[in-house]
Amino acid sequence: MAKQVNPMLVSMAVSLATFMEILDTTIVNVALSSIAGSLGAGTDESTWVLTSYLVSNGIVLPLSGWLSSLVGRKKFFISCILGFTMTSFLCGISTSLPMLIICRLLQGLAGGGLQPSQQAIIKDSFPPAKLGMAFAITGLTTVLAPILGPSLGGYITDNFNWRWIFFMNVPVGFLAVFLVNLLVSDPPSAQKKKTVGIDCIGLGLIAVGLGALQIVLDKGQQEDWFDSSFIIIFASIAAAGLIAAIYWLTKQKNPIVKLSLFKNPSFTMPCIMLFFVGFALYSSSALLPMMVQENFGYNATLSGLVLSPAGISVMVMMPVVGRLVNRVQAKYLIAIGMLLNAFGMWFTGLATPQTDYSTFVIMRIFQTLGLPFLFIPASTLAFSKISPEDSSNASAIVSLMRNLGGSIGIAIVTNKLIHSEQIEQANLVRHLTTDNPGYREALAQSIRTIADMGVPLPQAATSALGHIYQELIHQASILAFRDVYDFVAAVLLILAVSALFMPGNKIHGTK
Repeated sequence: MAKQVNPMLVSMAVSLATFMEILDTTIVNVALSSIAGSLGAGTDESTWVLTSYLVSNGIVLPLSGWLSSLVGRKKFFISCILGFTMTSFLCGISTSLPMLIICRLLQGLAGGGLQPSQQAIIKDSFPPAKLGMAFAITGLTTVLAPILGPSLGGYITDNFNWRWIFFMNVPVGFLAVFLVNLLVSDPPSAQKKKTVGIDCIGLGLIAVGLGALQIVLDKGQQEDWFDSSFIIIFASIAAAGLIAAIYWLTKQKNPIVKLSLFKNPSFTMPCIMLFFVGFALYSSSALLPMMVQENFGYNATLSGLVLSPAGISVMVMMPVVGRLVNRVQAKYLIAIGMLLNAFGMWFTGLATPQTDYSTFVIMRIFQTLGLPFLFIPASTLAFSKISPEDSSNASAIVSLMRNLGGSIGIAIVTNKLIHSEQIEQANLVRHLTTDNPGYREALAQSIRTIADMGVPLPQAATSALGHIYQELIHQASILAFRDVYDFVAAVLLILAVSALFMPGNKIHGTK
């Protein structure tokens, strides 16, 4: 008989570990240059610190439901926390880049089961009528952690040492193990089940397919996408592996990933929406720090602080939306969330070279204001018709869809950003001709200013041209970011309309 514990306490215990793990998906990004310099590696090489973690994490995510059935969900969850804690320590003491990459690979493997297990434990701890509040709690970890990661990582990197990014996980991890062991009990549906062998073929196909896909998404821009034989090979492996995995899993009586859950529209449609939650959350979290660092001279700490205040609005809105899900149909809340996010992206697309810190903070708040309206109703709806026996499997698929959305979103916006910069540069260059009075006046003014500083006229003319070129690059970059934000806003606006046509949108308690 499982002991009765306040579900809020259970939620806090399991969310502590998951918050730590999700934080690590974004906190390391701002420390890459410091890591590369400390370990004597190039910047390109250091990106494998991110890729190795994402690849191994992505492989374990869909398998976590099956893995928890092998030993029981609580034991599996505690094992993941301990593994993540110990590998975090190993990352912190790494003395070379290869050692750090291997440790990050192991850290991703250990941490991959935390998000699905947390979500399943919380889902089973609350009665159906309170699922909205349950997913408001999981939303705090899932949405807040990527928002706070860059600011915390920037502060630690600028003021201490990048190794403390990993060392700080150790006390948090051991505290989480203590609390989970004390407060969490497995219901009968989550206890160890008798298994008939291991589906090695299914396991291998998933590992190869998802691993190759994550490498393509993470390295595509760096390798110039399909102009690179490296990307073509891994994209082919990903496609073949995933197609074969889907075919194989649909033929098994006891598959390690239960794809049959997608037969339920009330699970499939929210999964698609959660994919775009990841798209909006992770792509916007990557774009804004990049823009303010490249074009406004912000350091890692200040660019992170642009994101952090948005966490307050998310914290305020999560419990509000958690109560609304039993009163308003999910499709309307999701449409509102997409619309708010679209407005936030469009608003950020109005940035100019004169935009200041406080305006960027307001822009970021608007970017994230709609996320609670997306995450909580979509998650609640996805689990509304899931049996306790399928909770772990469903959580694994939901977490995978959200993370894939984030990876694909970052890949798409980064690629579009580079192409937009090239287009905007070409557009601006057309105006830099002697036929343009504005260009002639700006050039003459720049030459006079430099010459007044005692620089000979020929050198002043050369310096003035260089100054105008730098200004062109600066303005083209800002215009490119604006183009990308407008693109994301358009995608979210289309999704807002699409959400209104979602089937199976009734949640317990709604009318």
